[in-house]
Amino acid sequence: MSNNSDSKNPETEPAKVQANEKVKADIGQNSDETPEQDSDSLADDSGTLETPQPVAEENEHLVTPERVAALEHQVAELKDQYVRAHAETENIRKRAANEVATGRKFAVEGFAKDILNVRDSLGLASSVQIAEDQTDAVAKMGEGLELTLRQLDGVLERFGVKAIDAEVGDKLDPDSHQAMSMIEDAEVESGCIITVIQPGYKLHDRLLRPAMVVVAK
Repeated sequence: MSNNSDSKNPETEPAKVQANEKVKADIGQNSDETPEQDSDSLADDSGTLETPQPVAEENEHLVTPERVAALEHQVAELKDQYVRAHAETENIRKRAANEVATGRKFAVEGFAKDILNVRDSLGLASSVQIAEDQTDAVAKMGEGLELTLRQLDGVLERFGVKAIDAEVGDKLDPDSHQAMSMIEDAEVESGCIITVIQPGYKLHDRLLRPAMVVVAK
């Protein structure tokens, strides 16, 4: 009876719990140390572990006659492409420059064609013969027409507009003259100009309009 009462005595319970915890702690410490000891023993048994060396690869950049020949061929192709591209660029630049120059040179072509009609009218007016008995006002008007005509011709010439040579007796030039009719004339050689109906003009080296003429048969 006394033994049973001692085992169930509350005062002895804390002592038993502490004893059990101490035993568990000792067991856990031993289990933690075991792997370290095993790993150390394995390390001691195996000794120093050597890192495997990579297998040496073949040098791809090794200079060989075949590789030199291939590189020389590639350089030749690139050089040829450069020369062709440079030549094409120069051709484009020259064509563009010529187009710009031509555009500036003949920019007044349309205006020149229209202003020639005004020049024709002034020329006809100035060709009218003024009688000597006319008043001073009429004479001054004729002088004014001639002065205006000379000024207009100067402006046209400054912009490259020049009259085509077409005189009586000149040989007909199909590139500059337009034969409006052909008549017989004993005094003029066949195929030559008898009369100039309307003067022709050129803008620099481009024909604006041909001279209209009458040609002898």
